[in-house]
Formats: sequence, C-alpha cells, structure tokens
Amino acid sequence: MFNAEGDFIGRGLPTREDLPTTRIENAFAAYDVFCRVLALRPDDKLLILADKKLDPRVTSAITGLAKARGVKEPLVLMSHTTQHETMPEWAKPHLEEATFVVSTWFCSVLDPFAIRMRREKGQRWIKITYFRDLDLLDTPQARFAPELLGEIIRATARQYPRGRDFSLQFADARGTELGIAVDGGMVDNLLGTTRWKGEMIADQPGCYVHYLPCHGPNLYDRTMVSNDDSVVVPINGVLYPQWAVGFERPFEERIPVVFADDRIVEVGGASRDAEILRDMLVGGQLIELGCGFNPKAPRYEIYPAGSNSPGVLHFGIDLAKPCDYIRRQMPDWEEPPIHMDLITFDSTVTADNTTLIDKGYLTALDDPQVREAARRYGDDVDLLENWPN
Repeated sequence: MFNAEGDFIGRGLPTREDLPTTRIENAFAAYDVFCRVLALRPDDKLLILADKKLDPRVTSAITGLAKARGVKEPLVLMSHTTQHETMPEWAKPHLEEATFVVSTWFCSVLDPFAIRMRREKGQRWIKITYFRDLDLLDTPQARFAPELLGEIIRATARQYPRGRDFSLQFADARGTELGIAVDGGMVDNLLGTTRWKGEMIADQPGCYVHYLPCHGPNLYDRTMVSNDDSVVVPINGVLYPQWAVGFERPFEERIPVVFADDRIVEVGGASRDAEILRDMLVGGQLIELGCGFNPKAPRYEIYPAGSNSPGVLHFGIDLAKPCDYIRRQMPDWEEPPIHMDLITFDSTVTADNTTLIDKGYLTALDDPQVREAARRYGDDVDLLENWPN
C-alpha cells in the first residue's frame, strides 16, 4: 500500500534480524567448519606466513586452535606485505621444518619451492586470502559445509570431457567469444589437483586448501601444462569484462580484451577505464581462470580477488610489467601490482556440448548428487539458490 505522498507502507517479507539464539547457532556452525578445515594434529609443526594488515585476531584464532590440538610452538612469520612474488630466502629454512602452513602470501600457490614442499614433503597448506578479518566468521559463507562445497566442485569436474581434445568456450551477451584449446592430458593435470577433487579439508598430504571455504578451483590454470612457462596455450578470442579489481564501479563501456595465443594483444574502448586497462593488460598472460562455487559468498563483492559466488568468473592476468595504476589505487593490495583479475557475472561456459555455466548460473548446482547432499544440511533451494547480493 502507498500513503498520500506515494511512499510504500507495509511489509511483505519476514524481518532479517536474527534472534540471539540464531546468532549463537550460526556462530557454532562457523566455528565447527573452521576447526575441521584447519585439520591440525598434535604432531604438526605449524607455520603461519602473515602480513602486517592481517587481523591479529585471525592469527590468535589459528594458534589457539593449534594449542588446543596439542601443537607445540606454532611459529608466525610476519612480513610487511602479502605481495611476495617468490618465496623469500629468509622464509625457506622455517618452511623446510613445517608440516602445516597457513599463508596470506601471494607466492603460496605457484612458487616452485612451495610446490616442492607440498609434493615431496606432503606439506599441508591453507591460503587465507578470504579470511583476513575474524568477523568473517559471522557470515553465511563461513558456515557453508565444506563437504557440500566439495560435492559442487566434483559435479563440475564430472562435466569436463576426458581423454580427448575439446574447446573450452566463453560467451556472453556483450559479445565475448573466447576459446581455450584443451587436450586430455591438460584436463588430467587440472582435475588431479586437491581442490578439483573437492577436498576442502586440509588433512591430505600435499593439499592446498582455501579458507574461508569459498574459493573453488580454476576452470583453467597453468597446472594444465605442469606450470611450464615455455608452453604457449591456444587461448584466442575476445573477452568483454564487466568489472575488475581496483575499479570502484563496473565498466559502463563495452571494453574488448583481445587474446591471441596465450597473450593479450589489444584492448579497445575510448573511456578512461579502457585507457587504464590498455596500459595495464597488453602483453599480459592468462594464468588462472577462477570460478566461484560457494552459494553463500556475496555475489557482487569482487575484492580482493574476484567473487566466489557460483558461476562468477575471474580471469587472472599476469601483467607484462608492474602497473602504476594498481600501485596508486591499491598500494596494500593482497596481490602484487603485476596481477589483475577481470570479472564476469553472466558468462556461459561450454566444454564441447556440455554447459558448465549458463549465463552466470553454475549448472552443477542442479546435479542430483549435489541436491541430495544439500538436503542433508537443510533446504536445498535455500542453500544452493538463495545467493547473498
């Protein structure tokens, strides 16, 4: 109903204010996920690679859990930044002694030394890019069951063709037509990683897990070619991103980003945003194409590295040179100024004749095994389709 001034009056939806009992219930659900994902053991040697801007309560929460589990002398290495592109030499002796590593540092996933520690020593790693503030425990994404997230990821993995060549295609209403030529060996490399197996708990030798349990695996990344920098992956076509990290608002202009054989060769457009992207991106290489998988991650929150809502994509570009715009706009960004994430919310992604994402909707959410798993934790429609905006 409307009053004489034309203002709407009345209420047609329930209040969003949680009761104190509900808040307690939610808190303990989040604590349980936190404790299970950080699967610390009494014989672990815990090393935390932290930075000056990390909420110290996060460090205290992790060391408190470690002590409760019987871990002796957890060690915290504090750096002035997260932006280490390679593992600092001063950190390596401490890493060699660790069995369990929690890290905020950018180099964690791709640094050869870190990879060797996981592969040869079975070191278990957790990256906490998305757990920089303890108050994040009071969010729906923090209490989303990691086992259910694993089911969603495995359902997506089952959609990839195996043992043959195919094209991974990206399209949208803006005109994106981007393709990645993929062979069976590349898919085996990709899907053989911990995260693509849906292993969201850090209890397996050599694992690399994200916490909060929201950042799923990449639809494409350089693990497909064994992280061999000399391999040129056939990535060709044009991408029209909707937004990028470090920009206050989504782009008003349709800005074409053109790929030719693994590199960005052209950025069109006449706007100021296009000028910035042109200077930033030309010569850059797509190193990871991340996809959101957690239905309770905020849909339109793209900082620091892209939204983790199901079907939202972030195209992670390593730049040809450090970018002054990033240095000015985000001097303390969690990633170094040689990286940029381009975002799309409405992509359609196909692998041969299989649709992985339909206009921004992750089709694995409709997989019968995913629905069955969701019903073990509550209402499947609420859990999988009620996305926070």
